Amino acid sequence: MKIIISGGTGFIGSRIVEQLLQGGHTVGVYSRRPGQEKRVAVHSFYWDPLTGEPPLESLNNWDAVIHLAGEPVAQRWNAAVKQRIRDSRVLGTRRLVDAIARVPHPPKALISASAIGIYGDRGDEILTEDSKPGQGFLVETCLDWEAEADRAADFGLRVAKLRIGFVLGKESGALAQMLPVFKLGLGGNLGSGKQWMPWIHVDDVANSFVHAALHPVHGVWNAVAPNPVTNAEFTKELARACGRWTFLPVPPFALKIMFGELAQHMLDSARVIPRPGLPNQYPDLRSALVAIQV
Repeated sequence: MKIIISGGTGFIGSRIVEQLLQGGHTVGVYSRRPGQEKRVAVHSFYWDPLTGEPPLESLNNWDAVIHLAGEPVAQRWNAAVKQRIRDSRVLGTRRLVDAIARVPHPPKALISASAIGIYGDRGDEILTEDSKPGQGFLVETCLDWEAEADRAADFGLRVAKLRIGFVLGKESGALAQMLPVFKLGLGGNLGSGKQWMPWIHVDDVANSFVHAALHPVHGVWNAVAPNPVTNAEFTKELARACGRWTFLPVPPFALKIMFGELAQHMLDSARVIPRPGLPNQYPDLRSALVAIQV
């Protein structure tokens, strides 16, 4: 198959590219820095989702699109950052689908990222793909993001939306930022530690997107491990994997100082469970952390 990936040079996207190449597929990537992709087997196209549509030749006669591009959420929020988080997802997906609508031979499938942020802060409630959305900025962003992806079905595409949880990998993402602190023995619970954390190993995320691109997967899927943990459980397991003790909890006011409005969502609780069907090589947290070799 011929599959093109937005965000293909990023943390998750680069792993998807490797898996597809190993499977003998033709792979393309979108990037704001096309020269960053050094593999000669990969077709590279310039696209900035915040400024316009992708080039039509990057979509014509391709079989599927995996859409990952989006401004990182894990940063200190202000009004401008929140606008970029929303626009990169909502406007970016709109521009992608608009371009798909204008090519003579469009892809047959759109596999779009989404996020478990759509469920909001739900305490101990068990959340599945059929659960109603919550409330707040991330919820509204995810709803609009998914709605834009769904428009691709109007042009004959199979649409699948994968709601990604807290991705574990030491090369990038939030875990990479946490590891130095935990290796110093300074890692602690965030707030009370009672909030649920739906997590997933980065390889399982990549496998899920590849599986969805190659098989007749459609609709909403929770891309999370089947065994979510509380923040306190996560903290204990990560400290154990680092050979350290846990430290004092990080109080909400300290999170607010460091992360601004994002701090509120770092304390959200979402006990998200996936339906069977997507690959899951690491179903429990301990085996995932061992595989990562933190």
